[in-house]
Amino acid sequence: MITGGKLVDQEYDYKLLNSVGNNVYINSNIRIRRPELVSIGSNIAIDWGFYCTTQVTLGDYIHICPYVTCIGGKDGVLRCAGFNNIAAGARIICASERFDDSGIFGSMIPTEYRGRLITEPVILEPFSNVATSAVLLPGSHLAMGVLITIGSVIRGKTEPWTVYSGNPAKPVKKIDGRKIIENAKKMGYCFDDLAES
Repeated sequence: MITGGKLVDQEYDYKLLNSVGNNVYINSNIRIRRPELVSIGSNIAIDWGFYCTTQVTLGDYIHICPYVTCIGGKDGVLRCAGFNNIAAGARIICASERFDDSGIFGSMIPTEYRGRLITEPVILEPFSNVATSAVLLPGSHLAMGVLITIGSVIRGKTEPWTVYSGNPAKPVKKIDGRKIIENAKKMGYCFDDLAES
C-alpha cells in the first residue's frame, strides 16, 4: 500500500492463509505476501524472518528456519511434501529473470519491455532437506531423502536419498532411507510407493 509516497506494510493477518493444520507455530515477524495462496499442514514451525511472495503448499512436519526467503511472485510455486527442513538463510527462487538479451530486467519494468522469466515450481519430496544458505533455483526438484548441503546451489531434478554439494551442486553421497521410512510409518505415514525410489 502506498501512502504519501512511502511504502507502508499492512498488518499481517494469519486468518487470510488458505488453510492451517494442527500444531502450527508461525512467528509474528514473517511476511507472506500472498496468504490466500498458502496451505499449511500440521506440525509446522515457521521462524523469524521468513519472507515469501509465492504460492506455497506445506505438508506435515516441516520446519522453515530463520531468514529463509521464497521469491517468484504470484506465479511462483513452492511445494513441500512433508518431513522437510529448510535451514537458516536458504534462498528458494521459484521465478527469475533469464538474464539474456530478451529485454530489460527488473520487477518494476513494464511487461512489454521486460526480459524473459524462468518460472518453474520448486518441489521438496518427503524427507528432503535444505541446509543453511543453500540456493534452490527455479525447477529444483528434490527427490525423496535428498539433502542439499550448506551454501550449495541447485537447479533441476535430483536422485532419491542422495547428498548434493557445491555450486553447481553435484551428488557426493548416498543415504540409506530405510530407518527414516520405518520411523515415519510408526508415526502413521505410509511411503511404500516411494520407498524403492
